Amino acid sequence: MSHAEIDGGREGRKVTWVGVLANAVLIVMKFIAGVMGNSQALIADAVHSVSDFFTDAVVLVGLRFGRKPPDADHHFGHARIETMASAVVGISLIGVAFYLGYRAAHNVYMHVENHPTWLALAGAALSIAVKEALYEYTVIVGKRIKSQAVIANAWHHRSDAFSSVAVFIGVGGALIKPGWHILDSYAALLISFFIAKVGADILWGALREMADTAPRQEILDKIGVCVRDVSGIQEMHDLKVRSIGGIYYIQLHIVVDRNMSVAQSHQILNEARECLHRNMNNIGEIIVHVDPSE
Repeated sequence: MSHAEIDGGREGRKVTWVGVLANAVLIVMKFIAGVMGNSQALIADAVHSVSDFFTDAVVLVGLRFGRKPPDADHHFGHARIETMASAVVGISLIGVAFYLGYRAAHNVYMHVENHPTWLALAGAALSIAVKEALYEYTVIVGKRIKSQAVIANAWHHRSDAFSSVAVFIGVGGALIKPGWHILDSYAALLISFFIAKVGADILWGALREMADTAPRQEILDKIGVCVRDVSGIQEMHDLKVRSIGGIYYIQLHIVVDRNMSVAQSHQILNEARECLHRNMNNIGEIIVHVDPSE
């Protein structure tokens, strides 16, 4: 395992622990503001935040074990663990979306009335600000260390911000006009659909990785163009690409002059590898087979 991957794992765990501490403070704050501010929506939002502890734990486990180097039992490393962590985060988001949607639909049907205070509005506003800041911080780190699990957790932070937006709209509407108290439930119902969509996208991406689905055609085309541009390579064929933990692992065959020496063909092979690493992001191991021309 490279130093960059080790440092990436440390940075990923650091940003996740920051999220854990922020979530702990937000949960306590939202419960207090919800009770004292007479807002059932903010109390429910605090319950939503409790689910973040679960996903944070999943991401920490994924980063701890998913970035371990290959060993006797895992010849290709442990990156699949990080992929599974992303899947769990996606499932968690879908579950949270259904829970929030069910509660919102029930409140609409039962015409539940709540008359929150300005304290509840302030609590929702603070939650939005903190959670959006956590999203920005986490997604930047996730992209830098190429961790799909960390990026998925960033979207969990944003889903929490979305639910707090629903609370803010509902509480704000009820404060402006008491007859608009039902706006809280309608806003929460709408936000639940957005959260479910994000969760489904994350889960689908993880399932595609676990099924070794090839990347988009534009990625394959970019690899082909890069390799064929290397001087001495006559043709490329049998390109195979899979993604593990957001990293592309590439296997391909190149055709060179049959009279070329082993040293020359090896030099061309290395130039092809360097071209891919130079022109593309998220590239892991590259296996190149050299075939002689007919």
